[in-house]
Amino acid sequence: MIRLDLATASPAPLPAVPAWALASAGTQSDGDAAFRAGAALGALDSLAGAQPAWAGAWRQRLALNCAGASMRLAGRAEDVAALRDAWQLCPAGADPGPAGAILGAWRQLAAQPLAVCADRLEKIVDQFGLHWDGAALTDLCTEIEKLAISRHPAPFAAAAIAAHVITTRPDSELLAWGLADLVLAQSLRWPRPLPLLMAQVFSPAFRAEPGGRRIRPGEKGFERAVCVALVQAAAEACRLAAELSRRAEKLLAVAPKLRAKGAGDVIFLLLNEDAVSGSLVTKNLSRFATRRLFERLQHLEAVRELSGRSSFRLFGL
Repeated sequence: MIRLDLATASPAPLPAVPAWALASAGTQSDGDAAFRAGAALGALDSLAGAQPAWAGAWRQRLALNCAGASMRLAGRAEDVAALRDAWQLCPAGADPGPAGAILGAWRQLAAQPLAVCADRLEKIVDQFGLHWDGAALTDLCTEIEKLAISRHPAPFAAAAIAAHVITTRPDSELLAWGLADLVLAQSLRWPRPLPLLMAQVFSPAFRAEPGGRRIRPGEKGFERAVCVALVQAAAEACRLAAELSRRAEKLLAVAPKLRAKGAGDVIFLLLNEDAVSGSLVTKNLSRFATRRLFERLQHLEAVRELSGRSSFRLFGL
């Protein structure tokens, strides 16, 4: 049985982005936008560096949200629910399809340490449906390393790598946003990236005026737009963390009431994944036993059913 660290389930009250940082007073100056971004990232910093029991689910839910926004940028119709299905319905080792592959790229960015190499970037590039040659990937690694040791403030370093990617390959905007999150995490010395910016790409932060044209990486006003977007992204990530923390606390509180032999394995997955299949089979749980376990957890209001279906159900915090 997988051991669970109950001590990390309910940390001290979780941080939130200050209300004044979120308040909008017309068009912000570059300095004001950067100052607000610093306050927002300061609130997020303790969460990004901590390892509460539910951190895996938090990161994967953020990855799913970014993948959902990626569909619009890629000209695809899948929403978050369809992406979740594409991932969960795909047999182990099988091709999850283009949409599922993009979700896989965001999941990989969220789960792996910050160190980058050409081989790792090649896999992410392939998942985004792109093709870069070895020399270009090596140059990209070099640029990321330069930014990691530079003295650029974190939001500006993130903006710089996104602009570099678009300058090199204008068709690689998905990659640009993924690497922006990675460089942001490097600059802030977080243990792993948090998928943040992609979910804000179509928000007002990246429009010079309401209904106006979207500001793309490298264009005028892009650095300020990244700062504004990070305030909203950090606020949403903090709110999601608070929500998942409450749900994880409830799940772990009912854990002693579960008699199924493999219940600990399922709880571990719920704490570390966006969703878990209701038909999961483990060495300790048959499909029937898993179904009964999730019915029990639902009765105890410790999990949510995420698919809205009566068959092939998905559960999560």
